[in-house]
Formats: sequence, C-alpha cells, structure tokens
Amino acid sequence: MYEECLRLLRDGLPDPAPDALAEGREFVPLCIDKEGDVAVVTFLHQWDGAPGTAPFIEGWTFHRRDGEWMGLGGAGGAAPDEPLTRRSSGEMGRYLQKYGSGRTVRNANRLLPWGAKWVNEARLRVSAEVARIRVGKRLLDVPVHGHVVVVWSARRGPVVEALAPDGAVLDELDLDRPPVAARPRG
Repeated sequence: MYEECLRLLRDGLPDPAPDALAEGREFVPLCIDKEGDVAVVTFLHQWDGAPGTAPFIEGWTFHRRDGEWMGLGGAGGAAPDEPLTRRSSGEMGRYLQKYGSGRTVRNANRLLPWGAKWVNEARLRVSAEVARIRVGKRLLDVPVHGHVVVVWSARRGPVVEALAPDGAVLDELDLDRPPVAARPRG
C-alpha cells in the first residue's frame, strides 16, 4: 500500500478513475490532494477482495522532506453504501457531505511535547451536479465516483465550495464546523 501511495503521489490517479474493485485486488485508489509540503491519498479497501465483507475508505497522509514523501500515518472508516456510485444532491441531502477525517502529527521527532504541527484530512462525497470543488485558491476536479479528499496543515480547516460546471457556487462546507443544511440556490 505504501509503495502504491508513493506511485500515485508521483504519477497521479489512473484516468479514467476505476469504477469497481478489480478481481484479486483489495483496493481502489479514490483521490489525492496536495497542498504545499503535505498530501493525502485515499483508497476504497476491501479485505481479501471478499464479496461478503464491508468495504471501508482509508486516507494516508504524507509530508515532503528533502524532496521525498514521508508517510505519517492513516485513518479509515466505513464506506457509504455503493461507494463507487455517484449520488444526486437530492439523494445525499446536499452537494457536499463530509463522511470522514483524520489527523497526524508531522513533527513527531521534536524534543518537547508542545509545538506539534499537524496534517489534517477530510474525506468528502460530492453530488453528481458538482464538477469541481474550490479549497482556498485550489480547484480540484471531482472524479466520476464523487469522492474527494482535502488536506491542510493550517490550524483552521478550510472552507470547501462546490462548483457547478459553469463555475457557480452550489454549496459550501466549513471543515472546522459541523455540517449544516445546504444553502438554497439563488
């Protein structure tokens, strides 16, 4: 898995994005996000490719030091029903839905316990009406399966905006606050 993460950080995701777990394969890469010297890679994971076990989604965070990506750790959780099927905002209840998050320390080798620096990640499901998301000045395309991951190292989480194909803002989600009902289009 670690080698696959490094390959994806170097080469990017396969195009087109996988829409099913291949036979004999335990995971499908879902998305990548990089911001400065931090990154996250997420996978849909099915243990042993066994059809009866519930899949989950895991995210692995990285920090770039001396030109090399160093793994920091990972977090995971249950995958939504039919995880590779994109849903409409009506089915999801909004355009953006946060379903998972993780946090790893990036300077664990410090001498004193205070002064920890963190790498945060949030796993989002994005409705079918959304073409891209905006995170600060970054624009991220939404893969066909609708899963997006956002990474940041600032103390405060970013605001994520869901953008229609014409660039109109459909919804926003502050990753520092609990989700609220979607704003009506106006």
